[in-house]
Amino acid sequence: MKLYGVPGWGSAIVEAMLAMVGEPYDYIDVDGFDRPGAAQDRLAAINPLQQVPTLVLDDGEVLTETAAIALWLADRHAGLAPASGTAGHRHFLRLLIWIVANVYPTFTYGDYPARWAPSAADELVAATNAYRERLYRWLEAQVVGPYLLGEQPSALDCYAAVMIDWRPRRAWFAENTPRLFAAARLMRRDSRLATVMARNGLAID
Repeated sequence: MKLYGVPGWGSAIVEAMLAMVGEPYDYIDVDGFDRPGAAQDRLAAINPLQQVPTLVLDDGEVLTETAAIALWLADRHAGLAPASGTAGHRHFLRLLIWIVANVYPTFTYGDYPARWAPSAADELVAATNAYRERLYRWLEAQVVGPYLLGEQPSALDCYAAVMIDWRPRRAWFAENTPRLFAAARLMRRDSRLATVMARNGLAID
């Protein structure tokens, strides 16, 4: 498989999941894909939508969206999700889709405010930042500990391990969502993820 990504972006979440289950892959860095140039051309050639992450499977099929990749990998490997049919699995599905349906859009709009609200860019950033913090406080109440769903890590912990470096940043998570922050740090210390954490500049401490 080939994973097209940018260090520290959502592709790092997929890298963590691949590392958890031991799936081999080639990493193709397309940093700078959001502006004209070689990286953009490289990504557009296999995914005209120019999304990161983009995973090209062994048969050439293109798979995008971190949640879709998580579910595909969970179908292939035990360990990324609780057993199907259990209450834990239903909770996993809810939180997985909740993250991509609720938290992700705050970055979609907040990272490029001039694209969506050119006359009120600062207001859009402030609103999305505040809303994201409310979302994370809700997620904090869902954390079972020591991992998000309990004693065993899941794909959800791969999200947390990467996203604590995104806004509102680690210091905020440590102060306002300590259980979520602890679960993310525990996942970062998983030896299977050491190479991924290093490549993406995600501190282990």
